[in-house]
Amino acid sequence: MSAEDLDNFESDAELHLYREYRDVLKLFKYVVEVDRRFYLCNKVDVQSHSTGTDVYFELTLTDAWVWDVYRTSRFIKSARVVTFKDINVEELSHSDADMDIPSQF
Repeated sequence: MSAEDLDNFESDAELHLYREYRDVLKLFKYVVEVDRRFYLCNKVDVQSHSTGTDVYFELTLTDAWVWDVYRTSRFIKSARVVTFKDINVEELSHSDADMDIPSQF
């Protein structure tokens, strides 16, 4: 496989992922961004934990979709996410169905 073939494969995979995102966005209530992933979900529970001077967040997502080009199945029943970085949880409105993907992706 040449470098050009690999670039084309990755571009096609990302385009497919973006199209899938646009198709499923209306099915979900929340957008959740963490340092390494982007999720859509219908229920999210965020717990913050302190250990000395460190703080971390534990998220429990239910009925979720994962932005990950390498996953064969992006729909998941539930997930537990732990992160030491900032998180962003937004509730979608019906008008958000026309929004673009986040700039980091």
